[in-house]
Amino acid sequence: MPVGTQATVKGVQPRDIWDDVGARIILGNTYHLYLRPGHELIRELGGLHSFMKWPGAILTDSGGFQVFSLSKLRKVTEEGVLFRSHLNGDPHFFTPESTIDVQLALGSDVCMVLDECLEYPVSETAARASMERTIRWAGQAMSHYRRRLAENPGAGAVFPIVQGSMFPNLRRECARRLMDLDADGYAIGGLSVGEPRPLSLEMAAVSAEILPRQLPRYVMGVGMPEELIEYVALGVDMMDCVMPTRNARNGCLFTRQGKLIIKQAQYRDDAGPIDPDCQCYCCRNFSRAYLRHLFLAGEMLYCTLSSLHNLRWYLDIMGQIRESIFLGTFPELLGRWRSGALLKGA
Repeated sequence: MPVGTQATVKGVQPRDIWDDVGARIILGNTYHLYLRPGHELIRELGGLHSFMKWPGAILTDSGGFQVFSLSKLRKVTEEGVLFRSHLNGDPHFFTPESTIDVQLALGSDVCMVLDECLEYPVSETAARASMERTIRWAGQAMSHYRRRLAENPGAGAVFPIVQGSMFPNLRRECARRLMDLDADGYAIGGLSVGEPRPLSLEMAAVSAEILPRQLPRYVMGVGMPEELIEYVALGVDMMDCVMPTRNARNGCLFTRQGKLIIKQAQYRDDAGPIDPDCQCYCCRNFSRAYLRHLFLAGEMLYCTLSSLHNLRWYLDIMGQIRESIFLGTFPELLGRWRSGALLKGA
């Protein structure tokens, strides 16, 4: 899922995300939209879909990760999190109930509960205390959501979030206990917080194996290209990451032959597309030489074109994975991916 933190996928028009990239769901962020321009304003203007003119689905993070990254600007209590805005220092208080209200005001199709996301590493004692709080908050959020659902039957779905740091026993326990909430789907959080990548996959695996197979399973904030198919192999259905657009803006483009660093002198007069196997608007129309020129000149168009390509490249991988599942050929695709054959264009 492309990340549109502040009601925009940076530098890319919604129509291009829909038509050229082919995405049908994107992310927004409760923390950022709550602070600016404010969820009540967005509600008055018709909700997030109307506000940003996005025709597809929208998933919103509860803002928990952003709040907990503000280690010097927040205080956790049993009732919620007191934090200061990174914009102007004003104090705010998030509770499990208030973050649901904000997301419903935004008109989110998939809402996340407020959870506690710990840094890595932490002790098992600290991880358990945090997990217990996350479970209590999830119960409060789901109860509040169901009361609101009675008032507004069209409200979006809500996913609880599995936590437990890097302790498999805590992850499994958290997943089992959250299943008692009978939610519409489940997320796996607390990854990509500084731990080794193999550990991220291991924690996703032990969580996914417990969660219901018939419901969506979403791993939050992951998505290195070589990991996409590995997460799917673990039973994961949904992922998001800023990497496609952030890397693009910084000059790193993804191709079947590996990463392409566009500022390198070898592309100064290269008339070929970024990736000859890609059918995105950028690859159909523009050369590596032109992209390099735009990047070195600091032109805004570079960010738009490169982001379009990287996003389409990611969505093409996911499309290929989905097709292989439908056809029953996923094991073969996984084997080719692990062997490096696909990245070599084979």
